[in-house]
Amino acid sequence: MSAWSRTLDELMRERGAALFGYAYVLTGDANDAEDLLQDALVRTFRSGRKVGDLTSAHAYVKRAISSAFVDGHRRAQARPQRESGEAGDLDARPASAVSPDPAGAVTASLDLHSAILTLPPRERACVVLRYLEDLPVAAVASELGLAVGSVKRYLSDGVKRLRVICTDVDFTEPDTVPVHTTTGGPR
Repeated sequence: MSAWSRTLDELMRERGAALFGYAYVLTGDANDAEDLLQDALVRTFRSGRKVGDLTSAHAYVKRAISSAFVDGHRRAQARPQRESGEAGDLDARPASAVSPDPAGAVTASLDLHSAILTLPPRERACVVLRYLEDLPVAAVASELGLAVGSVKRYLSDGVKRLRVICTDVDFTEPDTVPVHTTTGGPR
């Protein structure tokens, strides 16, 4: 058994469930998550490529998952639009396919995962990497191949949407200090 094969076996045994969970949070569908994970594994381990230890392999595969997710949506945007609701057309799914009760989307009882699935793909990827993976903004930008300013915009837009849906979740940045302004008075 080759070194890359042993690393792949160990990776899937030790961290396969976590990698699948990461892909699932991005896609919102078990079958799509399996496909995304498989594509990421092929990208990472093709040609017997050396990926180092388990930690490095895990990082490479996570990077490949997020890249494949964003690339897939870029390709979908470039293709001619299909009829709404056609299988595989994630952006054309009705709100009822994401949340069993679209009217309840503004209630505090809607779980965060369902809310994340309502975000557009780039906002979703940025929010997942920043808030669920705890990556700094610069690392999210590097991971997705975006400018830091673009990531900040996607995070701002995504958090704004999530605040409407999940009123009970705190999206405050840990290093952010609230600023209170006053008008008038002595200086």
